[in-house]
Amino acid sequence: MKPYRLRVLWLLIGFVAVAVTIYTMSFFGLKPTRLIEFALLALTPLAFAAVGECINEKSGQMNIGIEGIFLISAVAGVFWAEVFESGLLGLLMGGVFGALIGGVLGLLNVYGRAEQVIAGMGLNILAIGLFQYLLMAIWAFPGIHIFPRTLVVPRISIPLVSEELAVSPISLAAIAAAFAAYLLLNKTLLGIRLRAAGEKPESVDVAGLSVYRVRIFASIVGGFLAGVGGAFMPLGWFGGLVKEITAGRGFIALAAVVFSGLNPLTALAATFIFGFAEGLAFAVVVTPSVKEAVPFHFIMMLPYIVTVAVLAIFPSTRRFPKALGKPYVRE
Repeated sequence: MKPYRLRVLWLLIGFVAVAVTIYTMSFFGLKPTRLIEFALLALTPLAFAAVGECINEKSGQMNIGIEGIFLISAVAGVFWAEVFESGLLGLLMGGVFGALIGGVLGLLNVYGRAEQVIAGMGLNILAIGLFQYLLMAIWAFPGIHIFPRTLVVPRISIPLVSEELAVSPISLAAIAAAFAAYLLLNKTLLGIRLRAAGEKPESVDVAGLSVYRVRIFASIVGGFLAGVGGAFMPLGWFGGLVKEITAGRGFIALAAVVFSGLNPLTALAATFIFGFAEGLAFAVVVTPSVKEAVPFHFIMMLPYIVTVAVLAIFPSTRRFPKALGKPYVRE
């Protein structure tokens, strides 16, 4: 069986496992709708970041600094949400800051010919310290900031057979972004240019286009989507800032990208599996009857165990762009 078909088969098995888990957990008093709500919340930042990175890597660049973008955009989103008194505007500003960071990384990669892995890790390390500094500099309180609940993006209720499902519209936007990215990469002229910049940048140059501009554009788009995902965590999910807010989710998003082979729809499916694992952990924590039966710390490890297991079972077999991570030098 071809590797791609094998991945699809295992994704289907994963979704069946999700359905079985939901059914089983209902016997412990955990409502299925509650579990789906948690899974969709956990999926949202992962999906935004993974889809953005698929676009970025299709153009021949890699950004492993998603964790850093998450941290900085989370602070920026909350700050501007308080300034504008709007959670939605805060999300937008988080995306703007993510785009700025992505643009800077793009300039470093394209014109500075930086080592992209080192640049991304440098961003992650910088963001860890900057996050805690900004908490003190802006709100004069170390490690945590709780803002008014009115700034949290409200959820919409979707009526089901017996009860309602509360879903954030931003989660729906993340799912829509994956489909839009797939169409962009595979059905548009811009998508052809992005893929050519990663596969054979010389062809873009010969066509009279700028490889540099194409790659910087992809980096900005990827940064914007990651920034929205980072701002969503406090403004659409947790309702506050803490220094451990990202908890390695940037790296989980990268795992989804590797698993997907840069296919936004496959990345979306992978983030749902990862998001469900995290959603299950949160649901267990708030369900006393389940929490007593299963060790708390083991459940909190579940998202990371699933991530490692998926990457171990499915090593990267799909061919990535030939020029991925390689600076283009015009002759």
